[in-house]
Amino acid sequence: MKTQSKTCEHCKNEFTINDGELSLYEKVGIELPTICNFCRIKLHLSFWMFGKFRKGKSDLSRNSLITVLPEKNRYPIYTSSEWYSDKWEAMDYGQDYDGNRSFFEQLQELQEKVPHPHQTGVKNTNCDWCDDVWNSKNCYLARSMVGCEQLFYSYRNYFVKNSIDVDVCFNSEKCYDAGECHHSYKLFYSKHSRDCIDSFFLYDCKNCQDCFICWNLRGKSYCIENIQYSREEYLEKLKSFNLGSYKSIQNYKKYFEEIVQKEVVHRPNFNFKTYNSYGDYLLNCKNCHNCNTISESEDSYNCVRGISHKSNIDANGCWNSELLGNCASCIDAYAEKYCAWSSSRYSEYLDLCIECEYCFGCVGLKKKKYCILNKQYEKESFEKLKAKIVEDMKNNGEYGQFLPYSMSAGPFNFSNSFLYFPETKKEDILKLGGYWEDVNESDIEGVPTSELPDDIKDVKDSIITQALICSLTGWRFNIAQNELSFYKENNIPLPRYHFDVRTKNRLKYLTVLQAYSYKCFYCEKEVEAYYLPEWNYQKIACEECYKQNIN
Repeated sequence: MKTQSKTCEHCKNEFTINDGELSLYEKVGIELPTICNFCRIKLHLSFWMFGKFRKGKSDLSRNSLITVLPEKNRYPIYTSSEWYSDKWEAMDYGQDYDGNRSFFEQLQELQEKVPHPHQTGVKNTNCDWCDDVWNSKNCYLARSMVGCEQLFYSYRNYFVKNSIDVDVCFNSEKCYDAGECHHSYKLFYSKHSRDCIDSFFLYDCKNCQDCFICWNLRGKSYCIENIQYSREEYLEKLKSFNLGSYKSIQNYKKYFEEIVQKEVVHRPNFNFKTYNSYGDYLLNCKNCHNCNTISESEDSYNCVRGISHKSNIDANGCWNSELLGNCASCIDAYAEKYCAWSSSRYSEYLDLCIECEYCFGCVGLKKKKYCILNKQYEKESFEKLKAKIVEDMKNNGEYGQFLPYSMSAGPFNFSNSFLYFPETKKEDILKLGGYWEDVNESDIEGVPTSELPDDIKDVKDSIITQALICSLTGWRFNIAQNELSFYKENNIPLPRYHFDVRTKNRLKYLTVLQAYSYKCFYCEKEVEAYYLPEWNYQKIACEECYKQNIN
């Protein structure tokens, strides 16, 4: 096989398909892509809503529900319990294939008839104001989490408890304003740290306790700005820092960011226990190439966000899957192609199909076999019709393409894709057939956050009865009772911005998909690192020098 060069049909940039990708495309059995990897990721993640939490009603029972899906939906919305029940049947929406029309048009017509669940995730307790939540309880306004408890205003966490404003954290408890931290307890305003306790403003620290504004430390206690103090000296200094003041914390954040730029030695990526793999945030991966934020995976290419990939290519937001090609948000799947939100086998062009086999172009089916456009066929008839549809799609230039933007779940600017591609312009998405929503909430009444007390000790309990207005977006948000108790217990000032604004500000440091060329701070050899040039990090090290000088 030879490397192939192509021009992306969306962004018009040149991209290359290398020998390894070509081999896996052949193994998985999908067509070669016509859009570049970044545009594939952008399209896939547009089917995964970040959304804005709102109240609504089920189109089946009229029962109340809370969802991140837009108010103007293209399809009926049922509560999750209703959707998984036997109160309706997706096969009732089956339709015949029309060879004179675009297959994608027909599939979208079907998609807009079939109900969708109001929330993604199962086995949860008291997590109504959440989405993409699994095996969790008592969480509030949080998204994308597994095994979490008492988690507020957070995104993509794994077994995190009693925490607020944390993103991409694992096995941690009582943390606040933390990003990509592991196995930590009472860790505040920190990034990329592991096994740390009772500390503030840490960056790339491991096994540290009682430290304040520190970086690149290993196994230290009672340090301030990487200077060692006695326990008594440390505790006395800590009292003087006025951590309950919002203005004081903002000054510390600004100072800490300057240290991150000028003093921190940055490793080229945050991979851990990987073999023959490249990308960022890879954990326990083998032979994974051009991947980001995946773990326990092997022999895969071009995958973002997921766990347990095996021989997957262009599979984004997928878990526990094998031999997937050009798929988005598929879980417990095998040999799926061009599918979204499905857990099925040997199938193509599915949306929201559960435990199906040998299906093509279906929506919302459960435990079905040999179906096309939600209509049942015998095996021989299925194979004959599928072959005709594939031939028609190839003639129309559709086969091998992922589902179009017009079939995505909602506005692009409220999807997970916008977290990774925040510079995307409205007009570009509309040209591709996608959706955009401009939200104006300037007429909402409430207390401007600029009028809040500076220090948490001056905040009255009545604050939980007041609506607060974000000074940046004009969106309304509230302080919950448990949230206020957490702030007072840990001497944390009230936030001034809407929780979605806070989440997006933290995620911009955790969603870089492209490596940039730098020179190693120590040996000056070329190094590829996942930091945007505008961050102005001055001490980036190659892996070897980082291990010698930091690890």
